[in-house]
Amino acid sequence: MSGERLRVAFRADASIEIGTGHVMRCLTLADALRRQGTDCVFICRAMAGDLLADIASRGHATRALPAAGSPVAREEGDPAHAHWLGVDWARDAQETREALGAESVDWLVVDHYALDRRWEEAVRPSCRRLMVIDDLADRRHDCELLLDQTAGRLPQDYAALVPAGAKMLAGARYALLRPDFAALRPESLARRRQPRLGRLLVTMGGVDKDDATGRVLAALDACALPPDMQITVVMGPQAPWLAQVEARAARMRHATQVRVGVSDMARLMTDSDLAIGAAGSTSWERCALGLPSILLVLAENQRSLAEGLHRQVAAIAVSSAGEAVAFMEQHLRGGTLVGLLQRLSAGAAGVVDGHGVSRVLHDMTHHG
Repeated sequence: MSGERLRVAFRADASIEIGTGHVMRCLTLADALRRQGTDCVFICRAMAGDLLADIASRGHATRALPAAGSPVAREEGDPAHAHWLGVDWARDAQETREALGAESVDWLVVDHYALDRRWEEAVRPSCRRLMVIDDLADRRHDCELLLDQTAGRLPQDYAALVPAGAKMLAGARYALLRPDFAALRPESLARRRQPRLGRLLVTMGGVDKDDATGRVLAALDACALPPDMQITVVMGPQAPWLAQVEARAARMRHATQVRVGVSDMARLMTDSDLAIGAAGSTSWERCALGLPSILLVLAENQRSLAEGLHRQVAAIAVSSAGEAVAFMEQHLRGGTLVGLLQRLSAGAAGVVDGHGVSRVLHDMTHHG
């Protein structure tokens, strides 16, 4: 396919329950494809908290699947996250094919924990090749290409889950990051040669449906922090607890700013000294910039990512906001924080170099 103009469709959802990470990483890949002249279309189900307007604002075509009705009964053999779909897989496959129309796309990229081999086989007539983005290795797939950007992930983790001829892109070297992370990486790493704790970044995901941000701020307000420390909170515009977080930020003992829907996350991370964040896909952004991080596991599907980075001394994995702040306070009191920040920065920078998108694009454009 090298040299041909590609047509690529993405099937991914965002919602209050699902979060924004799946769509956002697909958008990163779609933006890179468009820079090469590729036409991209996003097929997303209309849901509370969807990102259809955001996708369109980035210049990509969108086709909305109808909003789901009443909850769908779970069937034997369904993926663990089947309820995320809102409809049964067969209906979703039919509606996806209708959204694609009669003309087959070169690649259909599916990034959805609720979909598996049954859905992929059903949409085959609408695409020449199918790519799966996954993190869980918990269900079978029918695809030519599978990307799992989890640190430490190995191709053999999917050996029994994909066809024999499928190409595996496994590990954090394939992490899908926007170009500004690679561009700012040298500056960010240079800044960390003499660590201090002056700027703390709190990022608990674009939705944060359970108000982890509020719990982190409450714990921070109750502990002894450097008097000049500044706290920056990043939230998505659809976050259900946004107003409460903004009110709490205004009452904090330390200067606390809430940023909503930021477009300069790489700059914000480069200028921060430590992050307390959810163990989601933003973890790879922090690693690329060598930003020391304390990761909260907010969902079971984040656990393997957090534990993997913890083992590599690329982040500290904790299970609660109180534990995160207590860990930070302990190292502040003990005078060991500077050394810890140096070790975490070096470990994180060794996991991701920021060039994963170009590696994925190479495999897409030179496949078969």
